[in-house]
Amino acid sequence: MSSSADARDEVPEGIPTTLDWVVLSADMATIHAAQRYACIVELWDDAIADARRREEPVAFVERSVRLEVAAALRITEHAAGRLMGVGHALMRRYPRVWEAMSRADITDTHATIIVDGLDQLDDVTAGLVSEVLSLAEELPTGPFRRAMKRIVDREQEATLAEQHAAAVAHRHVRVDAGLDGMAWLTAHLPAVEAHAIDGRLTAIAKTLDSADDERTLDQKRADVFGDLLLDGETDALPETARGIRPTVAVTVPALTLLTGDGPAAQVDGVGPITLDRARELCGAASGWMRVLTHPETGVVLSVGRDTYRPPADLRRLVTWRAARCMAPGCGIPADRCDLDHTIDWHHGGNTAADNLAPLCRGHHTLKHQSDWQVEAKPGGALEWTSPAGRVYLVRPERRIPQFTTDPPGPPPF
Repeated sequence: MSSSADARDEVPEGIPTTLDWVVLSADMATIHAAQRYACIVELWDDAIADARRREEPVAFVERSVRLEVAAALRITEHAAGRLMGVGHALMRRYPRVWEAMSRADITDTHATIIVDGLDQLDDVTAGLVSEVLSLAEELPTGPFRRAMKRIVDREQEATLAEQHAAAVAHRHVRVDAGLDGMAWLTAHLPAVEAHAIDGRLTAIAKTLDSADDERTLDQKRADVFGDLLLDGETDALPETARGIRPTVAVTVPALTLLTGDGPAAQVDGVGPITLDRARELCGAASGWMRVLTHPETGVVLSVGRDTYRPPADLRRLVTWRAARCMAPGCGIPADRCDLDHTIDWHHGGNTAADNLAPLCRGHHTLKHQSDWQVEAKPGGALEWTSPAGRVYLVRPERRIPQFTTDPPGPPPF
């Protein structure tokens, strides 16, 4: 049997490959989905116009159309209502998004993410629509969903402190009955603490890897959760699991921290937090990794060929920069990934920030065991070339600030 590379060589230039047909079919499905939205809105408008011509109330028109669409498409009324809502938003409030979808510049999923995000905002400008469209055309749906959340958080920063204070007042713990002798224990609490708790549970669970332990990671997390709450200690756990504390990355613009003005502080995986909370965390114990967007000395960016394993501060920096697995479209958090040498250590690769990237175990294995090729690009980006010859550029979700000294000579004024 010939290899995939040999098969590509056998295809005459200009003849679509099977993957080309997959992409063309997906693009046509997106274009048809855009037309479906337009037709649903037209059907809705016609029903309202007909009711008004007959001088009948329009209160039940939406429900009638929803039932009509659900019956015709053989879907639930809830799903039909979702199609009507997204379609109306695209055709009436965000026509440029619909136009991009009708050209297959973005997918149906991108369009619904945009609608869900922008509809949370009171004021949506043309510039904001351009910004999110540009990202939607560039990013896969997973990274785009996270980017959209960051944009919405940014636009809502003005009322963050008031909203958070009101929400904290409603914190609670609740038990709901489940099936088969099980129950749901739900805690509604500030997101920073919730992510820290989840991080500690995961870190402890990953140490419980004895050969005779057949529990899944989820089962281990649940067992650790119960042990900690019931006993309040970790004496029953292996020594490697004791004393583990969560690590949460807090990014604080220096101007914000010092003056109170400027962009909001961000907690990795959570979003913006209030200035008071940011100041509290930045003065807390070493379990919090503080990344100030201002020059800081002492960060090791490379140890060259001196050692295979990156030092702790370099590992934290690379993980923080990427935020996620650096494979196309993967959303697994970076702190749950392997730290991979893009140019393999055994082939002369350095242990340096520009040659390290987090890859989840599955994509790490795929990189080394398949025909996918990976090349490091400036700024921590990775360029993946598929066996079919397609190229995908994956950029990290953050960038490491670059600082330069003033050039020699008199000032330019």
